[in-house]
Amino acid sequence: MNKILITGGAGFIGSAVIRQLIAETDTTVINVDKLTYAGNLQSLISVADNPRYRFEHVDICDAAEVARLFREHQPDAVMHLAAESHVDRSITGPAAFIETNIVGTYTLLEAAREYWGALPAERKAVFRFHHISTDEVYGSLGETGFFTESTPYQPNSPYSASKASSDLLVRAWHHTYGLPVVATNCSNNYGPYHFPEKLIPLVILNAVNGKPLPIYGKGDNIRDWLYVDDHARALRLVLEKGGIGETYNIGGWNEKTNLEVVHAICAILDELHPQGAPHAALITYVKDRPGHDRRYAIDASKIARELGWKPRETFESGLRKTVEWYLANTAWVDAVISGEYQNWIQQNYGDRKTS
Repeated sequence: MNKILITGGAGFIGSAVIRQLIAETDTTVINVDKLTYAGNLQSLISVADNPRYRFEHVDICDAAEVARLFREHQPDAVMHLAAESHVDRSITGPAAFIETNIVGTYTLLEAAREYWGALPAERKAVFRFHHISTDEVYGSLGETGFFTESTPYQPNSPYSASKASSDLLVRAWHHTYGLPVVATNCSNNYGPYHFPEKLIPLVILNAVNGKPLPIYGKGDNIRDWLYVDDHARALRLVLEKGGIGETYNIGGWNEKTNLEVVHAICAILDELHPQGAPHAALITYVKDRPGHDRRYAIDASKIARELGWKPRETFESGLRKTVEWYLANTAWVDAVISGEYQNWIQQNYGDRKTS
């Protein structure tokens, strides 16, 4: 693909994909992001001046602006990562999730369909719309078993319901209109540049600062953890080689309880940041959140079998890299936490829709 339009490219996963594409390929990338609280252009400083990178400050719900993006940039593919993604926020304020994840996806699909339909035959044949989603659409597992690509959808939070809706819209646009789509559903990502509200960066930063390490319920909820750079490689592979109309589950084969994750972080910090050790003494149990799914676990055998992908990082190696990154990048963290970055966003983009 010579030119890829990536929505949500200033987010955690999107920025990892962009950094890889610019560093490892000759692809031109159009980063489309609304720059909500979790979108961070500082995660892309390393590529910001590259002539193959362009940023567009656009809300994917703005149909006119989305149509302009296709018209002006003429992409060969779309990677759709833009989404509201935090379960707790979806519980207290679901409207933004409905708007961005459902209406935004619809708006993007319609613009892509019109654009694709008007392409010459040779470009039409290679165009792809890659929709990136989550394993949370499948609901909650019992003690055994795994999510596969044929697992029925049973979303249990406003966030997962909105993502399930967007998945089904993509499926419908493929089957009804023939739009060439591929889709992926991933497990919990972790790694550098992760917004501090999520479990792993929250625990790292709280522990370093001597603050409580909050754990929902008993800490026995289980998640499958996937290092973000491994996920980015998988997404690139699916876009390039995935079968049209196919879905691929991407997981790390790393099932851990939340309590195990927190203890693992504390053990690394006891070694690398001994001030305040033992950090596990900061663990605090808090009331469980509503509708908290018990267990997620992905069967990633399809993408391994058909496309040859497997994660490079173990949970242990990826977690150590993540802790080391946060300890070495306090300026990035401080700008996010202090509000300095959001002030910069307001000054530079507050009164403009596009870059």
